[in-house]
Order: sequence, then structure tokens, then C-alpha cells
Amino acid sequence: DMLHVDLYDHEAAAPVLDSLAFYDNCYQLLAENGVMTVNLFGRNASYEQSLAKIAEAFGPQAVWAFRPTKEGNTVVLAQREPTRPERADLLLRAAEIESRWGLPAKKWLRLFKPVV
Repeated sequence: DMLHVDLYDHEAAAPVLDSLAFYDNCYQLLAENGVMTVNLFGRNASYEQSLAKIAEAFGPQAVWAFRPTKEGNTVVLAQREPTRPERADLLLRAAEIESRWGLPAKKWLRLFKPVV
């Protein structure tokens, strides 16, 4: 399963749905190996609050985040069941993505870190 959450209104100040109950419900919707991605504004005061709610719902070991883009967006990934693949495994997967689709996956790895 994969659930993508990107719920901003026209003011884009903070996610419209951003409560612990909402993230708990997202967690419950996912299958055991499911993941949720959330688009947040990483340079906004609400970022840390949103991240804390996601970590509480999914567990801090299950949450990863990209560094904010120059526009300020940050993608957060939360796993139903936390996993921490070895760096070597991630590099192999990144190389396959780059080879198959021409996407800069190795660069993404440098920008993608566990929250704790």
C-alpha cells in the first residue's frame, strides 16, 4: 500500500488535515508493509508539529524525511512497519533506479534521512 497526503488549502499555511487522529487513521488504513508520504512545508513553523504527530502515530523509528527543497517543501515518509535497510542495500537500489529510469536516486539518498 501507498498513501500520499498533500492537503493544503489556498493559503498553504499548514495542512488542512493535520491532527494526530488523522495520522492514526492513515496508519490504520495501511497494510503491514504500507507507507504514507506527506508533503509538508519544511521551513514553516508547522513542520515540526506535523512531524511530531506523524512520529507519534507511526512511531519515530518509522519516519524518514527529505531535506526541504529551495521552495521549502519536504516529503516525509512513514512506514507501517519500521525498517532500516543497510546503506549498501539502498545504494544498490538507487543504482537500479538510475539505470532503469534515469532518475537521480543516489542524490536523493543524500537528502533522505531517518527522523531519529
